[in-house]
Amino acid sequence: MADIANKYKQNVPGKYFVDNQCIDCDLCREHAPGFFERNNDGGYSYVFQQPETARQEALCKEAMEACPVEAIGNTGT
Repeated sequence: MADIANKYKQNVPGKYFVDNQCIDCDLCREHAPGFFERNNDGGYSYVFQQPETARQEALCKEAMEACPVEAIGNTGT
């Protein structure tokens, strides 16, 4: 389960975030490319845009559920 205390600083403010458990597998970027981006220097993903519509929310939730190491979190707010 993702820990907000360990989230990457590049995550934009909002309910979705990626923490330091990310293994750079690319699944979140495949499921929701408009919301997750890769940090090339660090080799991990982060949230660069928060969802605004129900469809966008569904994409981010799908990415979160697909994460093999549960590095994507949702604060619920």
